[in-house]
Amino acid sequence: MMKRIFDLALASLAGLLLLLPIVIVALAVRVTSPGPVLYWSDRVGKNNRIFKMPKFRSMRMDTPAVATHLLGNPAAYLTPIGSFLRKSSLDELPQLWSILKGDMSFVGPRPALFNQDDLIALRTENGVHTLTPGLTGWAQINGRDELAIPDKVKLDTEYMHRRSFFFDIYVLWLTFIKVLRSDGVSH
Repeated sequence: MMKRIFDLALASLAGLLLLLPIVIVALAVRVTSPGPVLYWSDRVGKNNRIFKMPKFRSMRMDTPAVATHLLGNPAAYLTPIGSFLRKSSLDELPQLWSILKGDMSFVGPRPALFNQDDLIALRTENGVHTLTPGLTGWAQINGRDELAIPDKVKLDTEYMHRRSFFFDIYVLWLTFIKVLRSDGVSH
C-alpha cells in the first residue's frame, strides 16, 4: 500500500514538473517524423496480464514489433530524434500514465513485450510475474539493453527478494545517475 501511495504521489509531482518537457518532446516527435506521437506497446504486467504501455515514438512506423536487440540494424529504424530520446530516456516519460493507472510502478522488473516468450516463461518460473512491472528496476540499472535474459531474470528475482521502500529509493537514485550518463543504452 505504501508503494502505491508513493507511486501516485511521485507520478503526480513528476507529471506536473515535467509537463513542459513532455509537451516539447511530443511536438518534436510530431515535427520530425510522420505518425502518432505515442507508441502503445503491448506489455506483460503483473500476473502476466497484457496492458498497453505508452512511449514517445522513437522508431519509424514500419518497425517490426520485436525487442530492439532482435532487429538486424536497429539504427536504421530510428526516427531523426529517436536515438536522443532513447539515450536520454525521454521516450519513457509517457509511462507516468501507466504508473498513475496502476499498470506499472516506479520500480520493478521492466515490462516484457507480449512476444518475449523466453523472458515471460523464465520470470513466471521464478515467481517474478507476481510483481508490478516498473519504469526502472534492479536489472535495468545493472545492464539495461546489455543483459542476457537469464541474467536479467536473476536480477529481477534478486529484486523480488530484496524489495523494500528504501531499496526502491536506492534503485531510483542509481537510475537517475545512469540516465545522466546514458549508461547501458545500445540504440
